[in-house]
Amino acid sequence: MRCPKCRFEQTDTNTECPKCGIIFAKYRATPPPSPAVSREEGVFKRLLLDVETEYNAIAFWGRVVILLALAVLSWKFAVSSFSGNDNPGGFMHFVNLPFHEAGHILFRPLGSFMTSLGGSLGQLLMPLVCVAAFLFFKRDAFAASVCMWWFGENFVDLAPYIGDARRLALPLLGGNTGAHSPYGFHDWEYILTEIGWLGHDHAIAAAARLTGVLLMGLSVAWGGYVLFRIHTRRVV
Repeated sequence: MRCPKCRFEQTDTNTECPKCGIIFAKYRATPPPSPAVSREEGVFKRLLLDVETEYNAIAFWGRVVILLALAVLSWKFAVSSFSGNDNPGGFMHFVNLPFHEAGHILFRPLGSFMTSLGGSLGQLLMPLVCVAAFLFFKRDAFAASVCMWWFGENFVDLAPYIGDARRLALPLLGGNTGAHSPYGFHDWEYILTEIGWLGHDHAIAAAARLTGVLLMGLSVAWGGYVLFRIHTRRVV
């Protein structure tokens, strides 16, 4: 016979394998391990869809209100034209701004190019840090979906700035515009000029906007499904 573990050929009377040392009776009684993919899928599902075991009506309906507000804002972002100085982000732009400026400081040691790019990276990285914190430390999938929505909103928030790289008409921090500032003051004029993509500013802005809108829509769907699971668990 062959050993079921190492496939070593041996006599049928052996009770253990002389090569790998397993005891046949114990080995056959042990259930096979679950495939690694299944374990990974289980962890992935728990992280993204895990809900509380105790139902809290105030917390649940508060989350419903938040989700509805995010759905309305997502629709507003999706249908806005972003023409001229129009930025439908409103108050969210001022939420993002401190992280944008902090990104410039954080990436300054890496040189002038990364200093300019760091502003946009800063406002994109902060929501992702929050997503990771809520998923891995708080185990709050709904809060993580809200932060993922914020991540998508930052792409939309950046779109007008990217699209202004040649026009240089948007008001910048300090009150002036890119057209009345030294080269390098307007982040995306500098970034796209340095890499030779200035002529593609509108296409890149459109791609950023589309990415943001899609992420916001997926985040609302994610949060909605988490709330559905909470409601279903309560009913059951």
